[in-house]
Amino acid sequence: MADRKPIELAEGWSFMEKGIQKLIRLLEGEPEDQFNAEQYMHLYTTIYNMCTQKPPHDYSEQLYGKYREAFNNYIKDRVLPSLLEHRDDVLLKELYQRWNNHKLMVRWLSRFFNYLDRYYVLRHSLHPLKDVGLLCFKELVYSSIKRPARDAVLALVEKEREGELVDRALVKNILGIFIELGMGAMECYERDFEEALLAETSAFYRRKASEWIEQDSCPDYMLKAEECLRLEEERVDTYLHASTRPKLLREVEAELLSNYEQRLLTKEHSGCAALLKDDKTEDLARMYRLFQRIPKGLDPVADIFKEHVDSEGMKLVKEVTEAVELSKEKAAKSGPSRDTGSSSEQQYVRCVIELHDKYLAYVGTCFANSSLFHKSLKEAFENFVNKSVAGSTSAELMASFCDNLLKKGGSEKLSDEAIEETLEKVVKLLAYVSDKDMFAEFYRKKLSRRLLQDKSASDDHERSLLSRLKQQCGAQFTSKMEGMVTDLQLAKEKQQHFDDWLKDKGKKLSIDLSVTVLTTGFWPTYKSIEVALPREMVEGVEVYRSYYDMDSKHRKLTWIYTLGTAVLRGNFDSKPIEMQMNTLQAALCMLLNDVDELSYQEVQERLRLPDDDLQRLLHSLVCAKYKIIKKEPEGKTISKSDKFSFNNRFTDKMRRIKIPLPPLDEKKKVMEDVDKDRRYAIDAAIVRIMKSRKVLQHQTLVMEVIQQLQRMFKPDLKLIKKRIEDLIQREYLERDKDNPTLFKYLA
Repeated sequence: MADRKPIELAEGWSFMEKGIQKLIRLLEGEPEDQFNAEQYMHLYTTIYNMCTQKPPHDYSEQLYGKYREAFNNYIKDRVLPSLLEHRDDVLLKELYQRWNNHKLMVRWLSRFFNYLDRYYVLRHSLHPLKDVGLLCFKELVYSSIKRPARDAVLALVEKEREGELVDRALVKNILGIFIELGMGAMECYERDFEEALLAETSAFYRRKASEWIEQDSCPDYMLKAEECLRLEEERVDTYLHASTRPKLLREVEAELLSNYEQRLLTKEHSGCAALLKDDKTEDLARMYRLFQRIPKGLDPVADIFKEHVDSEGMKLVKEVTEAVELSKEKAAKSGPSRDTGSSSEQQYVRCVIELHDKYLAYVGTCFANSSLFHKSLKEAFENFVNKSVAGSTSAELMASFCDNLLKKGGSEKLSDEAIEETLEKVVKLLAYVSDKDMFAEFYRKKLSRRLLQDKSASDDHERSLLSRLKQQCGAQFTSKMEGMVTDLQLAKEKQQHFDDWLKDKGKKLSIDLSVTVLTTGFWPTYKSIEVALPREMVEGVEVYRSYYDMDSKHRKLTWIYTLGTAVLRGNFDSKPIEMQMNTLQAALCMLLNDVDELSYQEVQERLRLPDDDLQRLLHSLVCAKYKIIKKEPEGKTISKSDKFSFNNRFTDKMRRIKIPLPPLDEKKKVMEDVDKDRRYAIDAAIVRIMKSRKVLQHQTLVMEVIQQLQRMFKPDLKLIKKRIEDLIQREYLERDKDNPTLFKYLA
């Protein structure tokens, strides 16, 4: 086969140039027929042949240069002139059209010159033909037109921000050019467009914010800010690159929120405090959503929330204290009344529960259950809940509130579900009380009274509350209380056993006797009074003692007569009346069965009671509501010269009456018990710590003691110091000879 004649460069390129001109006319929309397959193949084959000819007729290098030259000529002759005569929107439309044409031209020419791509470009590690076409556009068009194009896009963005409708598709397409010309990197987009966009955005919102902060209320400003942020996010989704989102939003947040946070939150009549005061939950939720966007943006909101809750709580404390003082003043003027402020104090706990419910709901709904706001709520409640309310601690008031809920005939008339719900809320509040041990002691006192006087409305509720307390404060907190409830059940079984024993022995007592045996360690300490009982009672006590000694040989019974009750029948002139009273009251009344009259001295000799207890007893039967004993001379106080006799003229419309003893002030006793228990707890904590650490600095020891005990109470630093000194005296610890602040444990 004869060798093919080589194609010379000038001849071959002349033919290629005709094809390129035809392509340009097609792109420019001039009348021209489309390429057919034969023409396309002829152009491709020409390049192929010119690249595969033997040297010196291999024109690959020259064709690679001519390829670039074809683009440069087209751009200089046709593209740049048409772009430079336009501005703004028209420029953008023309640019997009020219870009699409250029990409078409790249596609066609890279096909014609495909053989170069496959061999020459690879062998010499040059830019692929497609990239050469893009680089030509970048170097000649983009470098000249990027600034006016960017300004035109930014003008459209600003128009849109001002509420005008713009061609979003056009903006997206133009920004696509910035991205594509980065050729895999974002440099062109970020350097030539994004930086200017962020600066413009910052300036735009700075202007807007300075206007809005002066003319708008806080809620209105936040509405506008939220809408702006929403629109900016929509803008990113519609035509900006996704990488712009965090940067753009940061600028908007800085101008609208960070720079004006303090002024916004403290705006008079509409700031954060005003929104809390007016219960504007939607606005508060918006405030949370907005300020969580900026670093530490929620801290001032949480501080205002804490101050507001604390002030609401302190207002409550003040109102209740004033109400109690007022009712005490009234009582002092008009004589004692049943209400001495206790209803106000009950209302206080109810109001604290409602306050907690309200602001806990705020934390959940407005502040998305944020731990920061939970902490603020906790700190606010811890502050005011531990304040004294009309001379009482919250621990005492909560114990009284629970007692009122759980006893028969309490003032809180609620369904079982409502009681359970309220008890759960009280236990939640207890978490804020620093003196939990004081609550435990007051509650134990009241629980004992409910159990022993059969005043508990429901065993289920009692156990339910103990279970909640156990969960909240630990098993040690409720162990004594649980023991009390169990004790009472065992006591009922013991009484049944005693009744059976009496039947078996064929013994018949002259009185009905019911004994409740309690375990000393579980119950509060009670004053044991040795009293000379009437013979009917003595007989019952002796019989029970003989039964108990036989049944429980190694246990000793201590009789607490002050807790006992008795039912006597009073044969008055008008009618017989059954009287339910304390055991000591009954013993006093029964003295008058045998004699008509007794002097104070004789009563004291027969009962062998101290003056304080005897006067209290006599007062309840002589001077109180039911005067079943009369005295000579008459009067409202008991004197040692008085004489007492049975008041046979006494009458009452009821056939059964209950004669109470004047209540003792248990508060002082509870406080003393708590102080004593605290001393023991501090001693135990110090010894525990020193036993494990052997040697410790004073400051470290104090800190560790506080850390161990703060779940139950807040130990006083002076008391800790005193207990350390006491333990040194008792030789549990010793001071280091060289360093007096260093303690050593003595085994």
